[in-house]
Amino acid sequence: MQRRNFVKKTTLTSLATLLGSPIVFGQQLPIGYQPLGIQEPDPFKMFNKDAQMVLLNDKPWNMEAQAHLLNDKVTPNKFMFIRNNGNIPKEIDVDSWTLTFDGESVTQEKTFTLKELKTKFKQYTYQLTLECGGNGRSEFDPPAKGNQWTVGAVSCAKWTGVRLKDVLEDVGIKEDAVYVGYHATDTHLSNDPTKEPISRGVPIEKAMQEETLIAFQMNGEAIPLAHGFPLRLIAGGFPASASGKWIDRLSIRNIVHDGPKMTGTAYRVPCTPVAPGEKVADEDMCIIESMPVKSLITYPKTGAILQKGKKLNVKGHAWAGELRVTQMEYSIDFGSTWKACQLQQPVNRLAWQHFSATIDFPKEGYYEVWARATDERGKAQPMLLPGWNPKGYLNNACHRIAVKISS
Repeated sequence: MQRRNFVKKTTLTSLATLLGSPIVFGQQLPIGYQPLGIQEPDPFKMFNKDAQMVLLNDKPWNMEAQAHLLNDKVTPNKFMFIRNNGNIPKEIDVDSWTLTFDGESVTQEKTFTLKELKTKFKQYTYQLTLECGGNGRSEFDPPAKGNQWTVGAVSCAKWTGVRLKDVLEDVGIKEDAVYVGYHATDTHLSNDPTKEPISRGVPIEKAMQEETLIAFQMNGEAIPLAHGFPLRLIAGGFPASASGKWIDRLSIRNIVHDGPKMTGTAYRVPCTPVAPGEKVADEDMCIIESMPVKSLITYPKTGAILQKGKKLNVKGHAWAGELRVTQMEYSIDFGSTWKACQLQQPVNRLAWQHFSATIDFPKEGYYEVWARATDERGKAQPMLLPGWNPKGYLNNACHRIAVKISS
């Protein structure tokens, strides 16, 4: 009883703080009731997001764009998806922020301040594609648990920072290094300080790529809080969960990193195809690395209406994880025939590529425009849902929009 009274008293104090005044008759509040005077946080204002973004979850915060919002060649913050696993850090002191390198495969533990990272190492800027491994999960059947992303959990912003490889060379790593695991200051949803919400990472080969950054700027400004301020890892082409936010420690491992969301079925798919709904043993699941080839029509918005005789100009982006896209096509007859789109080269490796096409429609009626990308190894997007997996990862089915031609 004493503990219950203590908890209720603590809760009342917190509610009174939020309301700005004591709660008269507060002892009579039903358990779990939230006074009307407390306003729910507005994530669109809190994270500077466009009102057309779609909120999927608030514990933790997860939000995606709609396809037509992603038409910019460089994704601005207001249209960038948010994928969190824990609570966003509340108190950040940039002046005292440090990044420590430790683990079995460092020659000696070393710590850098933010200022040291920015001044000791050359800075680089790359435009890098980040896509949630579960983007497109909502289409899987049987349904997969998790945020029901549609197509908007992808972005391609400009990231500025120092190359992870340069810092690793300064720190000194042993020959047995196989993985770099990140640790961060976000907290577990349970508020248990002994639990990490997520601690993933990348193979040492990925860590040593030119474009893998320890980043502190996004689109020329300090990284927004929801996207990892003041420091995050950026590993374009891999699932975005490999690009840890709010990092304060990197562990150089002589084993595949085994932090939270690295084991079991998290960010893994069956090593060999399985039937829909089939149970898969943990040891038969393989870690997702390079994301599959994919594309997105960003203009016009689905549901476009066009007068007969008018041509439709479509635009979009295509990407293929670690690879380049070499062919882009569209279809208006549900995949029976395909025609080539104009496809631009990426501004740098691991950036998405822009495509466009001018389409003629033969007569009035309802159409769907389908987009299909093919990567440099000849792998094309499937027209419909690809192989099922228990967590609903890697849906790279052709994106399509509806178009009506009227008189």
